[in-house]
Amino acid sequence: MPHRTLRQVVEGQTLVSALADTTVRAAAIAMANAKVGAIVVVDGGGRLSGLFTERDMLNRVVARGLDPDSTPLSAVMTAQLQTATPDKPLAHALHMMFEGGFRHVPVVDDGKPVGMVSARNALGLEIHQFEQELVERDHIAEIL
Repeated sequence: MPHRTLRQVVEGQTLVSALADTTVRAAAIAMANAKVGAIVVVDGGGRLSGLFTERDMLNRVVARGLDPDSTPLSAVMTAQLQTATPDKPLAHALHMMFEGGFRHVPVVDDGKPVGMVSARNALGLEIHQFEQELVERDHIAEIL
């Protein structure tokens, strides 16, 4: 199981955020430009107030026939979030995602988001190490 802290996982990450009155279309454009599946919604003081994801776009906007040009994030975001602090291990966030059935965990320090752990990128380092091991095994097999 991964032993990195969430601080290490989100280190150097550019967090995509928006205010609650941002339109869904503007948020979707920001997400597409940053190639991320979620955007944190913050208040004027930079404190976390919600999360808007690709699934929210599908289920709360498109499926309901809402206009993305006039619908604010506040109307379709998830406001009751499970978050984690930077000192927690990656395994903690992975467990939260598994138990809760969601794909993103905002990493929050003193109420302000400092990063995002997603199911897609959470195991990036571990996957890279695994790929390296496979290459080394193939190389050894060729030698033998």
